Amino acid sequence: MADDGSPEREESFRDALNSAVRKAGIGQVAPGEVPTGASLLKAVGGIRGLIEAVLPGLGFLIVYAITREVLPSVVAPVALALVFVVIRLVSKTPLTQAFAGVFGVALSAGLALFTGRAEDNFALGLMINVASVVVLLVSIVVRWPLIGIIAGVLTNELTEWRQNKAKRRVLTVATWLWVGVFSLRLVVQVPLYFSGQTELLAAVKLLMGIPLYAAMLWITWLLVTSVYRRVGEPKSDDAGN
Repeated sequence: MADDGSPEREESFRDALNSAVRKAGIGQVAPGEVPTGASLLKAVGGIRGLIEAVLPGLGFLIVYAITREVLPSVVAPVALALVFVVIRLVSKTPLTQAFAGVFGVALSAGLALFTGRAEDNFALGLMINVASVVVLLVSIVVRWPLIGIIAGVLTNELTEWRQNKAKRRVLTVATWLWVGVFSLRLVVQVPLYFSGQTELLAAVKLLMGIPLYAAMLWITWLLVTSVYRRVGEPKSDDAGN
C-alpha cells in the first residue's frame, strides 16, 4: 500500500490538478500559444457559453428596469438558466456549465427574495470577488502565485517554474493583475450595491464580466507566452524562497 509521499499518490494529485485546471477557462488556451480570438472564445465557453453567461444578467436588468419589482426580476434569470439546461439536455451536450449557472443564479435570486432587496441579487458575486482577491493575495504572500501554479500544470512543470527567476517574476505579476481585476470590480460595484443603484449595478456587472475576463486572459497568456518562449534563462539559487 502506497504511503502519503508515494509516486503513485503524487501522480494522482498531478493528474487531478491538471484535469481541474484544464477545465477552467484560463486552461483552455494551449501553453506557449499566442492567444487568438478563437482560443479566447473557447476559454469563455464559446458562443453558447457567452450567451449563457450574459443573458441571465441582461434579463434581470431588462425586467427590473420595466417592473421595478424584485420577484419577476430575479425569476427571469432563473428561468433563462433553466432553459439553457433543457437545451443542453436535448442537444446532449455537457451540462456542467449550465448546472453551475442555474445554481449560481438561483442562489442569488433566493438571497434577493429573502431580503426583499433587488441589489442583493449581486451580493454573491461580490463575495466571490472578495474570496478571489484573498486567495490570489495569499498565493502571492506564500510565494506560490496562483497563475504560476496554473501555468506549471499546463506546461507539465508543476513546481519547476519556481526555480527560474524570470518565470517566477512574470507569473507573480500576472497574478497581481488578476488581483487588480477582482479589486476593480469591488471598487466600482460595492458603492453601487450599498447605494441601492440596482440598474447601474446590473449594467456595470455585465460590462465588467465576460469582456474584462477575456481581456485579462489575453494579457495573461501574452505574459506567460513571452517568458516560456525564452531559452536559457538563468536559474535562481533561492527556489525555496
